[in-house]
Amino acid sequence: MKPKKSLGQNFLNDKKILNEIIEAGKIKKEDIIFEIGPGTGNLTNEILKKRPKKLLVVEKDNNLSNFLKKKYEFKIEVINKDILNCYDIFKYDQPIKVFGNLPYNISTKLLTSFIKLNNLKRKFEKFIFIFQKEVADRIIAEENTKNYGRLSILTSWKMSCEKILDIDPKYFYPKPKVWSSLIVLTPKSKIERLINPKNLEHITNIFFTQRRKMIKKPMKILFNDYHIIAKKLNLDLSLRPQNISKNQYLEICKCYEDLNH
Repeated sequence: MKPKKSLGQNFLNDKKILNEIIEAGKIKKEDIIFEIGPGTGNLTNEILKKRPKKLLVVEKDNNLSNFLKKKYEFKIEVINKDILNCYDIFKYDQPIKVFGNLPYNISTKLLTSFIKLNNLKRKFEKFIFIFQKEVADRIIAEENTKNYGRLSILTSWKMSCEKILDIDPKYFYPKPKVWSSLIVLTPKSKIERLINPKNLEHITNIFFTQRRKMIKKPMKILFNDYHIIAKKLNLDLSLRPQNISKNQYLEICKCYEDLNH
């Protein structure tokens, strides 16, 4: 089976790295596992060795999907769909674990779509994902760093993030031009309640579109009485967007929702 460039396919084939991914997932016998983009089944093989209760794989490529059905027969369930269009498949009476060597061209969209789902903690136990390293660094970034921005704020609202390791391009076929990173994302038990996650996306977009400017400008765009809001939230309007903490962005979002609800 040849990887398709159009689908961003890069098959991971190193045994040591595959074992690291399995170790990060801490698979138990009672687990329901989803694997996104299994390719030819290199990781699938290792997951099956842990004998989870159920393993489902989501594969968009028709040829690969048929290949996997023949290869595994009744050992796994193969869902031949685009993961971006089938979030309704995650309906089980227990939180599930999701593995994925994510195509670079959909990884951020996929992550933000998961974040925006309701009852994340009830549906998912953890996500064990491989991202492009540059994307992973943006996900785990803290304030006052160059990688800090919309993705780190949105992700940390609902999930705890841990980078496990960086992965050399040589371990993939075909070899990508960039490094990758293995990250474990765990849904939080307690989150700040927002009326609509899109509001947090909207606010962080306004702030980080001009990340070198002082926050006075985006506050002015969002609020008529921006001085009053800033005082209420104890915000220094001369700071830059990367200097504002994740919790402060959630507070700004709540103020925005209160005024626009």
